[in-house]
Amino acid sequence: MKSDLDQLMKANSADALWISGSAINNPPMVYLTGGIHMTGGDLFYIPGRKPVFFHGAMERDEAAKTGYRLISYSSYDPKAFLAAANGDRAEAIALRYRQMMIDAGITRGKVILYGSREVGPFYSLVKRLQELLPEVEFSGDVTDTIMLEARATKSPDEIERIRQMGKLTVRVVQNTLDFLVGHKVKNETLVKTNGSPLTIGDVKTRISLWIAEYGAETPEKTIFAIGRDAGVPHSEGTASDPIKLGQTIVYDIFPAEKGGGYFYDFTRTWSLGYATDEVQKTYDDVFKTYNTVVSELKQGVNFHDYQNRTCDLFEAMGHETIRQNLKVENGYVHSLGHGVGLNVHEKPACGRPEDPTHILKPGSVITIEPGLYYPDRGYGIRLEDTYYIDEHGTFHTFVDFPLDLVMPMAGG
Repeated sequence: MKSDLDQLMKANSADALWISGSAINNPPMVYLTGGIHMTGGDLFYIPGRKPVFFHGAMERDEAAKTGYRLISYSSYDPKAFLAAANGDRAEAIALRYRQMMIDAGITRGKVILYGSREVGPFYSLVKRLQELLPEVEFSGDVTDTIMLEARATKSPDEIERIRQMGKLTVRVVQNTLDFLVGHKVKNETLVKTNGSPLTIGDVKTRISLWIAEYGAETPEKTIFAIGRDAGVPHSEGTASDPIKLGQTIVYDIFPAEKGGGYFYDFTRTWSLGYATDEVQKTYDDVFKTYNTVVSELKQGVNFHDYQNRTCDLFEAMGHETIRQNLKVENGYVHSLGHGVGLNVHEKPACGRPEDPTHILKPGSVITIEPGLYYPDRGYGIRLEDTYYIDEHGTFHTFVDFPLDLVMPMAGG
């Protein structure tokens, strides 16, 4: 949580955080500003002090919502810096940032960089600042030990925002299901009123419209894939593919609050009308594994332990897993889950057994998403829900939605 930042910085010998860029679709900036409307800014966070926020004059009212100490870029005379730089614009910008850092109280120590900026100009700026401020060490948080570690546990307010995204998500999913099963069927294919096939692209257009209508966005798109594409975990689906009966549809939807806020992550697998015996058997294996793992979840355990447990279960059922073969493309080919927050994938993760920062604890928000994939046989199956751990160490889903595979058609 944010209250952990000072301690995490101290543990990692960090004297300041520099978060740069927009406050929209820029998770570190959103985290520390609350998601205000800012096209660009520079925020310096120093333990024990009020953060200093540099902003454009036109966005002063938005910046004021943070309650931070504010300094407008317009308080710096660009002509003076340009003259001092003998007309070199890049040097003038570096000189201005040196003065900004001095005004923020940063003239020495370790400064960790975060945010979203065009990498080339920003690299040149930081490189020059290192020369202009030789007692300052600029560094990246390569091992995610400060900002992402703080974000790995959520406050009650963050939990509630994710819950609201979950409610929106299942509303869209129910709309999608109602839309599908209400169609007429001709030669095993869903058809529109003009007699042409209903396609993946048609459905995804509706999904996008519903998400926008309900006030969210899909910065990382939506997976809606049928048949062989459903057997490739992150295939988003082929727009021209027709929707057919008896083929698995993997529907993985992960919308976020508008402006780059909190995500939700949710997957169901459907087979419209009926399922083949092989698909039903494989689905039963995924369903059983999902329920077994969920029933065994405990706080204080490294998330990786449940990845191993999932591999145990699937291997006992005769499916190859990524534990047996890192290049596996059939069977269980990915990790069990991941953290969810301002990024759709964040801490804790399943793949670092030696790293204690991936321990499940109160405030953790994680997905549980076992799946089996057989693209050469024309199908894939995944079930996913997002869980959080309350202050008592109990795991909860944010929303409930049926886990059924076969969806009967209502349209005839």
